[in-house]
Amino acid sequence: MWIGTLYALAAGLMWGLVFIGPLLLPEYPAALQSVGRYLAFGLIALPLAWLNRGALRQLRRADWLEALKLAAIGNLLYYLCLASAIQRAGGPLPTMIIGTLPVVIAIAANLRNARRDGRLPWRRLAPSLALIAAGIACVNRVELAALRHDAHADLARYASGALLACVAVACWTWYPLRNADWLRHHPGRSPRAWATAQGIATLPLALAGYALLWGGMAAAGRHFPMPLGPRPWFFVGLMAAIGLFASWLGTVCWNEASQRMPTALAGQLIVFETLAALGYAFALRGQVPAPQTLLGIALLVGGVVWAVRVKPELPPGHAGAAAGEVVDDTKGTAP
Repeated sequence: MWIGTLYALAAGLMWGLVFIGPLLLPEYPAALQSVGRYLAFGLIALPLAWLNRGALRQLRRADWLEALKLAAIGNLLYYLCLASAIQRAGGPLPTMIIGTLPVVIAIAANLRNARRDGRLPWRRLAPSLALIAAGIACVNRVELAALRHDAHADLARYASGALLACVAVACWTWYPLRNADWLRHHPGRSPRAWATAQGIATLPLALAGYALLWGGMAAAGRHFPMPLGPRPWFFVGLMAAIGLFASWLGTVCWNEASQRMPTALAGQLIVFETLAALGYAFALRGQVPAPQTLLGIALLVGGVVWAVRVKPELPPGHAGAAAGEVVDDTKGTAP
């Protein structure tokens, strides 16, 4: 359980990097940042695929189709919505909307995965969810107060950014549940090889998206300097860094956590991504968080610590499985 928690923490620290990318490249379209990030991820995955060629040969056609779905929704569509939201509403508001993921995923997983993972009793799960929700509310209150005092704030733009962040939440509620389904139904497969497979599946999607974006911008007469924009070296370096650390290594760490922990608990640990993103955003601003923000962060951490201590109650017929063990339910309902 605690090893899984450490893997989830490492994933969150690396995933937090994706929230500052759009702030560092405000003049770049969100779609270009999305396809650029995952083009870098796909290219990074190519040599890794050679190293993992034995494990990748074991994947069947259905596995590759699943990797393609995960890549399209959990990678490209999610980051397109997130980058657009950050460019429209700034960093903190989308970060806190994404911060609702631990609550949303925990509830969704507890409703659909009780037979496989065991049911986390609502009465024991509720305090951790309440702490996480209260922490998110505290940070949100500070950020929304700052928006109200900004005379140049475009409320319609902020609202569209919030809506896009909600779509990103929907994408990333679906992704970890579906990804965990595959991993838990294939306990003998390598999480690292599965992360590499998703990178390989992402590559053709990113190449097609890049070509469509380039052609669409040319047809629309936009004067954006394609293919690498006005700051090519910075763009390439940032996309490569995010592709390596956030897309591949972060996914490896998350897969390791997903194989060790019930999905409902692993879902709550996505809170580490929110905490990392907030830390990076405040460092980029050069500001110290307000006291209420620090209180919110403390509540988030407290909720995570509480959640890790909750033991799932396995249904009859699953005797002998301890909390945190993988319950092999390959004969259960298909994901």
